[in-house]
Amino acid sequence: QLQLVQSGGGLVQPGGSVTLSCGAFGLTLASYNIGWFRQVPGKEREGVSCSRVSDGTTQYLGSVKGRFTASRSSASNTVYLQLNNLSPEDTAVYYCAVGTYQCSAYELRIVHYWGQGTQVTVSA
Repeated sequence: QLQLVQSGGGLVQPGGSVTLSCGAFGLTLASYNIGWFRQVPGKEREGVSCSRVSDGTTQYLGSVKGRFTASRSSASNTVYLQLNNLSPEDTAVYYCAVGTYQCSAYELRIVHYWGQGTQVTVSA
């Protein structure tokens, strides 16, 4: 069964860090572009980053650039999103996603598979 399984997240203090993981089962992540998204209740899901398999580059949403880092491990078939210097505005459900179509800047435009989402809450 093809699926993406996320872990990580939780409650983090402002200025803190957290790492999100997204493991793949039934598909090889090295063959896909990887997107990370987030969603706040009542708002549309927004792209956070998009990593291209073609050249290994990643683009980020402006508000997270320099604070978030996306990476992947072929050995463990897992992708990660490291979130640093978090602020309450980063509170959201975060989703990993994979697709074979190109990234549009920091957003994966066509998603083939979604992770189940994981909550990140930034609060003192």
